[in-house]
Formats: sequence, C-alpha cells, structure tokens
Amino acid sequence: MQQILPLVPIGIFFVVLLLVGYVVSYQANRATSFKKEYFLGSQNLGGVVLAMTLVATYGSVSSFVSGPGVAWNLGLGWVVFAAPQIITGFLILGLLGKRMTILAHRTESLTVIDLLFERFQSRLVAVLLALMLIIFFLAMIVGQFIGGAQIFAGLTDIDYSLGLVIFALVTVLYSSGGFRAVAITDAICAILMLTGMFILGYVIVRDGGGLEGIMDTLATVNLDEQTGVSRNLEYNAGGALPLGLLFSAWILVGFATVGLPQSLVRCMSYKSSHELHKAMVIATVICGALMIGMTMLGVFARAVIPDLPKGGTDAVIPTLIAHKMHPLVAGVTILGPLAATMSTVSSLLIASASAIIRDLFKALRPEQPQAANSPIADAVKPALSYHEKIIIKGTTLVMGIIAITLALFPLDIVVWVNLFAFGGLESAFVWPVVLGLFWRKFNTCGVLTSLIAALGVYTVCSVFKISFLSCHAIVPSLIAGLIGALIGTWLGATVFHQAMSKRTHDIFFPHRP
Repeated sequence: MQQILPLVPIGIFFVVLLLVGYVVSYQANRATSFKKEYFLGSQNLGGVVLAMTLVATYGSVSSFVSGPGVAWNLGLGWVVFAAPQIITGFLILGLLGKRMTILAHRTESLTVIDLLFERFQSRLVAVLLALMLIIFFLAMIVGQFIGGAQIFAGLTDIDYSLGLVIFALVTVLYSSGGFRAVAITDAICAILMLTGMFILGYVIVRDGGGLEGIMDTLATVNLDEQTGVSRNLEYNAGGALPLGLLFSAWILVGFATVGLPQSLVRCMSYKSSHELHKAMVIATVICGALMIGMTMLGVFARAVIPDLPKGGTDAVIPTLIAHKMHPLVAGVTILGPLAATMSTVSSLLIASASAIIRDLFKALRPEQPQAANSPIADAVKPALSYHEKIIIKGTTLVMGIIAITLALFPLDIVVWVNLFAFGGLESAFVWPVVLGLFWRKFNTCGVLTSLIAALGVYTVCSVFKISFLSCHAIVPSLIAGLIGALIGTWLGATVFHQAMSKRTHDIFFPHRP
C-alpha cells in the first residue's frame, strides 16, 4: 500500500497529459496550416501560457534534484550561483521576443535555424547548426530521461527500466501532439513544479524546527577548519565557489541563455505585444521563485538530512520526499521533478524533430525558385497529405524512442555529452542569433569562424579542464566566438566579398542604409 499510494497522483497526471496531447493533436490535424500549428502553435499563445512554457522548458530535473543537492553541500553560496537565472525569462523575451516574431512572419520561418537560414542564405551554416542541435538535444533528452526515471523508480519501487519506459513513453506520446500540446502541458507542469516546491518547503521548515532552528543548525555543520565558520553561510562556500566561477554563472545561466534554441522558439509563438509584455513579468516572477526557491530549500534541507545520503547529493531531495512525507503527499510532491523533466524533454523533442524535417530538409533540398517561397505561393499550396502528417509526428516519436533506448543502456560518452551540451548550445547559437539579428554587416564567413572558435575553445577547456581565472568554459568560449565573428566578418567582406542581398536586407534591416 505504501508503494501504491504515490502512484495515484502520478497516474492521474500521466492520464491528463495524454488527454491534452490527444485533443491538441486532433485540433492540429484540422488546422489550416498544419506545420505552423505543429511547430509554433499557429503563433497564437497567450502571455500566461508563454511564460509558463518558457519557465518549464528552462527548468529541468537538475532544478529539482542536482541543484538543491549541490546547495545542500555548498550552502548559500550556491544560491548566489543560481541567482542569475532570475533574469532569463525577461532577457530572452525582452531582447529577442518582438524582433524574432516580426522576422518569423516576414520570412515564414517556423524554427530558429529556419530564421538563420533566411538571414545568411547559407546551407552550410544551417546544416552545421541543425546537426549540433540534434546531437546536443538528444544527449540532453537522454540525461533527463535517466534522471527522471531514477526518481520515479526510487520513490515507487518500480524497476528502473519499467519506470523509464512508462515515464518516457508518456512524454513522447503527448509531445507528438505538437508545439501547442507541449506549451499547454508545460503550463500544467510549471504549476506542479510550484506546488511541489511549496510542499517541500513546508516539510523542511516543519521538520527543521522553523527558520530559526534551521539557521542555528546550519551554523554548526560543515565548519571551515581555519575560520571555524560554517561554509553553508559563506558566499563562496569557504573557497569552493571562487569569484570567477560566480561571475561566469551570470554568463552560463544568465545572459548566454539567449543562445538556447528550445527557449528562443518561444519568442516566435505569441499572438500580441500585450501578451509578450505579460509573459515577461510572469516568467521573471515564476522563474525567480522556482530557481531561487528550490536552491534555498536545498540549503535548508541540511537541517533535516544532516548526513549525505547513500546516493550522493542527487539523493537529498528524493530521500527527503521518500522518508519525510506521507506516501500520497510524496506522490503529489514528486510531480514537481517529474513535471520539470517532462516539460524539458517535450520541448527538446519538438525542436529536434523540427531540426530534422524542417531545417535539414530546407538546407539540403535543391534550390527552389524565389517565388515558390513567397507567402502567396505558400497560401495556395495544397494541404499536407495524411502521410506527410504521419512523417512529421513519426519523427518526434522516433527521436523519443532513440532517447529511451540510450537511456536504457547509457554509455559514458552520452553522459559526458549531456554535461557538455548546455554550454555547447550557447557557444554555437549566441553570436549567430544576437549578431545575425542586430548587426547588418555580420556575414556567413563571420558565422562559420565564430562557430569554429567558440566550440573549439569550449571543447578544449571542457575536456582538458582548463580554467581561466576560475571561470567556467563558457566565458573564454564566448570571447573566442566574438573575436572569431569580428575577424570572419572582416575577411568575408574584404577577401571573399560577401554581401547581403537586397531582399534579405529589406527583410531584416528595412530602415537601415
């Protein structure tokens, strides 16, 4: 009975997600433009759903498990490290939201790489970005599946493989309903993430003896041998978090998040400026509450679980849920990390499928006459056939099945690539997106040299553990990418005589000479 009770809210949650996926999928099949509905929700999302899907996509299993676990070990210094995440929703939507939507309408683009292809008119750039997106996203999906399945299996006593298949298949099936299904279920997941956080907070404060009791306990554990002060209460965790690393957190989980394609595509999906502004406020509040709240709870959890669990820091929150809560309450609380995992995976699946059937196809297909790509030509094209819709949805399912298979038999290299993927995506996409949309002179040569420089430096620093002033590898990577972009743009203009076509100039920079 103790193992069955947690399954009740989990089962209800899974059924609701599948129903949402089915209903939205049915509506998508009847939409005037199936591709636009499937990949962007017909660009008709409201502010609340937009904010929730952005937050839920950004939050992951690490937000509920790994992050709080590290905070349990390092204390308030890790809260300082997590603080930059507050700005992500406001930054992404404020900097790129309006411009990406306007350009998406002008170019009929449905994905981020679709838009970059229109900007640079380079098949090589589109193929490289699409391949990196697919590889990195697949690795991230596998990592999320492994983490989510371990939590699911650990708290319900279900075999890991069976838990993985159930948990992952539900995610894959409702994701195949398209972008709107993902966005709506993301909103549900974000609410459950908040609910799980509040329940955790109540249990920790209750069992820790209140806030005063928690702080008194924290002051007596994890003491610095030299100063006698608890590392939990120091901003740098007794030297474990040097200032260079804290600074680079503002890049890695703050400003450089404008290079995450799974978040950027949300900038192309809302229906009005009013909804965009609403989403900016809501996303900032919710993201700040979740990211800072869960990290702070990880710090406080040390007053309830003083000794490191057998499974390491990643087991802190699952141990707390399993041993400090009624089974039914535990089942509701576990929906938080499960929802965080599933919302991230669903967004990655849609973006991966779009990279295959939209971006790679567009970049590799034979050159089409210009008139065929015009909005008028698109308007008179016949509706997609049943088989074409099956192919689009089937690609999402196939990507999910591949990820499930890899999660069942995880390889060491997959785990390594998963850790590398987050910063690798930022290294690859930050400058092509930011400079491509705002700098008229940026050209194809500049994009390619930026990609080579940024990913090259990031790979070398990550593999060989090279650190500059204790900074994360993303800092030298982005510096190298910017230098490469400037040098490459100069070479493209002066040596290769690359110039933007009048059509592209009129679309992207209509008011600039």
